[in-house]
Amino acid sequence: MMKKYEELMRLCIESASKYRFEAAPNPMVSAIIYDEREDKIISQGVHRKYGENHAERDAVEKAGDCDFSDKTMIVNLEPCAHQGKTPPCADLIVEKGFKKVVIGTYDPNPLVCGQGILKIKNAGIEVVTGVLEDECKELNKVFIKNVTKKMPYVLVKIATTLDSKIVTAGGESKWITGEASREYVQKLRSQHFAILSGSGTVLADNPALTCRIKGERTPDRVIIDRHGKISFDYQVFRDDGARVFLATNNLNRDFPKNVTPVEFANFRDLFSKLYNSGIYSILVETGKTILTAIIKQEMADELYKFVSPKIFGTGLDFIGNLGVYKINEAYKLKFCDMEKVDEDVLIKAKFLYED
Repeated sequence: MMKKYEELMRLCIESASKYRFEAAPNPMVSAIIYDEREDKIISQGVHRKYGENHAERDAVEKAGDCDFSDKTMIVNLEPCAHQGKTPPCADLIVEKGFKKVVIGTYDPNPLVCGQGILKIKNAGIEVVTGVLEDECKELNKVFIKNVTKKMPYVLVKIATTLDSKIVTAGGESKWITGEASREYVQKLRSQHFAILSGSGTVLADNPALTCRIKGERTPDRVIIDRHGKISFDYQVFRDDGARVFLATNNLNRDFPKNVTPVEFANFRDLFSKLYNSGIYSILVETGKTILTAIIKQEMADELYKFVSPKIFGTGLDFIGNLGVYKINEAYKLKFCDMEKVDEDVLIKAKFLYED
């Protein structure tokens, strides 16, 4: 039966993932009501928008006049056990008298963690946990960081040569990687609440920092300009519907109505303020100095490194001095995946910080 549960859990993950921005700050969740005897899906629910029905209630309502006593619910995240904008889903499952509940992963929210499962078990309902747990955690990695740390999830993206250069000795940087990698980055932009870049990148390239995929959301923009060096004539400051946050300590200037200045002490301070402004995930696309500071301050959660099959020999390294002088002082990461992107290679890794 486990293979069937995994199949249904994948359907939950696929359905839930479509509501990344609408559901926030809640997690992405989908629930399936399944008849094991007839091998039949009765209904599938999803949490479509913050404040609206959770996936479990949506599935129950879609099932209509149904006898739930011999039915199984499959859900990618532990049903909530507390009263929020909607009633507790664990109570609903108990009330309807389900036979079994299959859960992908625990809810990390301290108000829920384990309590929903306990409530369901205490009602005599069979509970199966840990089905595609890693995939379910990956789906809601942003929510997990948000609810446990009250901070945005931060993914840093870099594009380098095989010898880890980002600029030639002559100052050229476009284009190190191929077109397929650049299209991949557009997809990454569409999946994040904001893109972060620095004044150096803006001055050098005057980037738009938008998502060019038709029909996809353009993320908000965060520009680091601590000393107020750049004018508001650059593309990143245009009023195109996206919010623009200027991280600066120079507040003695007039700001356009679409630009919000954010004074900050360090990146922990900045990211905390951005989180409180509804920025739940950040894609970092910046140069060496800011990237080094973010990693050194242990603010990065994940690294995507696009590697081009080129060697410069000399030029600018992608990262600066992290203060590592001994091997055991190195910043540690965990390799998660590696894939070919046309002629390039994409390496995915997550930072492992000591608590």
